[in-house]
Amino acid sequence: MELILLAPLWVQLLLAFVLGSAIGSFLNVLIHRLPRILDHNWRQECTAYLELDKSPAASEQSNPPSLLWPASHCPKCHNKIRAWHNIPLLGYLMLGGKCRDCDASISPRYPLVELITALASVAVIYSLGATPQGLFALFFTWALIALTGIDFDEHLLPDSITLPLLWAGLIVNSQGLFTDLHTALFGAVAGYLVLWLVYWVFKLVTGKEGMGFGDFKLLAALGAWLGWPWLASIILLSSLTGLFFAICFMLFSGNKKSAPVAFGPYLAMAGWLCMVAGPLVTQLIPV
Repeated sequence: MELILLAPLWVQLLLAFVLGSAIGSFLNVLIHRLPRILDHNWRQECTAYLELDKSPAASEQSNPPSLLWPASHCPKCHNKIRAWHNIPLLGYLMLGGKCRDCDASISPRYPLVELITALASVAVIYSLGATPQGLFALFFTWALIALTGIDFDEHLLPDSITLPLLWAGLIVNSQGLFTDLHTALFGAVAGYLVLWLVYWVFKLVTGKEGMGFGDFKLLAALGAWLGWPWLASIILLSSLTGLFFAICFMLFSGNKKSAPVAFGPYLAMAGWLCMVAGPLVTQLIPV
């Protein structure tokens, strides 16, 4: 650790890029598989509770998927991906964006997540340094990227990520790393209650649900990490960003109908910006 702290800045940033791209490769797996693991578990719980199907065929399919099994493979030909083709960023370039065995296209999303994670990790270390604050901010960043990808795909913010993120923020700030514990505690409480109130007011007025409960927990987690004074900036920045992308989607897709919009990714982006570039955010959005 001391060697990293004493290393030149460019070395620290290079290490952050390499580590970030490797974590991004894992986040691709997490984003793809965690919703399927949760869905499998929910179905199993519902089946057991309702005592629906206890046939041998059902029990044979009861083996849950996991983040480690099966090994990475092509979804078309099901051949395993070779280890050297799993190298973050470089593997996609070596394959030319296609499966080596069946020439099926590989989604550019995989290297994109790896690149975003790498660049975000570099930004964290550049802003906060290779310090305890910077290292905890890396974990904060990776969790937000995972939540962003899952919410974009499934409109789901899993408790298995949001709740540990909330508790981690309180624990980290018990040592005053980003703010004091009092400010963090009320940040978590206020973050949850603000969106909870918005949810119920919107539902009472329109009869519809404007957002999911996962959004409450995510904002509570952001409040636990950054403290309650940042909540107004996070809400305003995420709302403006979400509105901008929603308008762009309607204009460029030609779909004028209202469609469900995942709010979690914009909360995550706003929270991350407030942590990494707080002074710039306060200049652009004074609240």
